[in-house]
Amino acid sequence: MKAMVKPGHALIVLFWVFAPAHALAASVTGWDMEAFEPELQNQPSMQRGFRLYVNYCLGCHSLQFQRYERTADDLGIPHDIALESLIFTNQKVGDLMTTAMDLEGAKKWFGAPPPDLTMITRVRDPEWLYNYLKTFYVDETRPFGVNNRVFPNVGMPHVLADLQGLQVEACDDATECSELFLVEGSGSLSETEYDQAVRDITNFLHYVGDPSRVERYRLGIYVLLFLVILGVFTYLLNREIWKDVH
Repeated sequence: MKAMVKPGHALIVLFWVFAPAHALAASVTGWDMEAFEPELQNQPSMQRGFRLYVNYCLGCHSLQFQRYERTADDLGIPHDIALESLIFTNQKVGDLMTTAMDLEGAKKWFGAPPPDLTMITRVRDPEWLYNYLKTFYVDETRPFGVNNRVFPNVGMPHVLADLQGLQVEACDDATECSELFLVEGSGSLSETEYDQAVRDITNFLHYVGDPSRVERYRLGIYVLLFLVILGVFTYLLNREIWKDVH
């Protein structure tokens, strides 16, 4: 029997085969990663993350294994609101979340087409993505004027810069740069508000990586309650059967 490779698994394999060496080493750059725990029960957070994603990310990064309709249903968003506020192309609510970016043009602009992000939190992990979105800093030597402490020599602009503002490195000497400082007044959000925005996007992308996970968690609560009740009745039945023996 031939082994079947699921599309999602194939995407993961292709990412690791074709990703540049510095991308694979991004998690071992020595940056002190800030802890992050996904909140899949926090529906408002994922709703906000969905809105931020379509406004700031979907122009370049598709979610080609996810449909608007499934996303709206899972996150409790009525279809008419999704069509009005979250779908900015001529796509229908049942369509996959693809980008209109020209792939050939993207190769010229970025060196390679921006990757699909459906599986990003499974290829990496939510903590990596959360820290990545928080650690862009000014670097005039880079093509887009920014670099990243989690993903050195990143080949994309800081698309959330108008929200976060600009960060600069604080260096102890010519070689040691261990901190990032925000340029005051350069972003529309406060540090706390931007942190929440990044949490929302990360929560949303964690959901997208395995949409059925949300439903499994919901069902899991009922399954556990059922097992508790069944256990009580089983115990009582066992005691009733064996009471005459003793």
